[in-house]
Amino acid sequence: MDDESVLAQGGVERIGLDEAFLKLTLPNGEKKVLMHDMPDHKEGVNFVFQTLLNPEYGAIKSLDEIDAVGHRIVQGGDLFEKSCIVDKSVEDGIESLCDLAPVHNAGHLKGLRAVDHLMPEVPQVTVFDNAFHSTMPDYAYLYAVPYELYEKYHVRRYGFHGTSHRYVSHRIAEILGKDIKDLKIVTCHIGNGASVAAIKDGKVMDTSMGLTPLAGVMMGSRSGDIDASAVTYIMDKLGLKPQEMADFLNKKSGVLGITGISSDMRDVEEAANAGNERAQLALKMYAYRIKKYIGGYAAAMGGVDAVVWTAGVGENQISMREAACEGLEFLGIKIDKEKNNTRGKEAEISTDDSRVKVWVVPTDEEIVIARDTMNLVLEQKK
Repeated sequence: MDDESVLAQGGVERIGLDEAFLKLTLPNGEKKVLMHDMPDHKEGVNFVFQTLLNPEYGAIKSLDEIDAVGHRIVQGGDLFEKSCIVDKSVEDGIESLCDLAPVHNAGHLKGLRAVDHLMPEVPQVTVFDNAFHSTMPDYAYLYAVPYELYEKYHVRRYGFHGTSHRYVSHRIAEILGKDIKDLKIVTCHIGNGASVAAIKDGKVMDTSMGLTPLAGVMMGSRSGDIDASAVTYIMDKLGLKPQEMADFLNKKSGVLGITGISSDMRDVEEAANAGNERAQLALKMYAYRIKKYIGGYAAAMGGVDAVVWTAGVGENQISMREAACEGLEFLGIKIDKEKNNTRGKEAEISTDDSRVKVWVVPTDEEIVIARDTMNLVLEQKK
């Protein structure tokens, strides 16, 4: 952590399925895929540790070199407003929130417990994906449904991608040489999942995702905002049960649903350039919805000083950034088409005379998790 250099990078996929594998990136940038039977998370974590020790691919000689383990947890609800060291109460809290994120939180717990089983003496830290959004005021996070639903079942807006929004908002303040407490920032985390956040004086005022990651802007396979009565209407017409409808909106909608081609924006852009009208429509819908959130959040904050683009689409899709910012000149947002011709690196893409600075800032959620993990463990040792 002295210079925050990455020693090893990778991920396990297909746990519990045939042909499970670990994909890692070697220090020279080369990708390597290691096939390994991983029936559960415990074996997945175990194989990660084995790989770290591997003479050819590894980065350490002994597991004793690992001082702490950090985890990204999707749903911290209103129980966890900041990162914390794992103990029984933290595990219980994460488990109690499984209803709000059944797939994610259950998987996170398996990961936590697998590490604990293999390295019981090593401290673990949880970094909650919605903790950064915990500063939202009640008038922004509450839904206009009977208040008892919030009291009994915690029905409210939580937001997600908080670790990413936190990183890029602090990074743009560094780039601009300003105190984040003096800035009004709109951060656009646009990937297959996408969310926009309004950050005023270093605190989140509002964010586009809601109780779940389904709400907000249109996404790869998620619908984003939709009239609740349209949901019940579709359920009735298609004869869908609640979970089937949830899957329909999460996995079969968004860009995929409109185009019928793909949820990957690269495929959609290629089809649009080849003249596919539904692909062209999807791109227009996508940009339009992002633009509405940028404008709406500028209004909510009483202005905007910077707009930041990050994540897979935000960092790499030149045409999407241009289309979403087009027409926002009245807010002081002017895109320089030549500067905008950039992918995957920090770059200012606004004109020199643009009152609002527009930047591409690649996100780095891992370094946020690593920093929080180190700081909390060092604090505990004092």
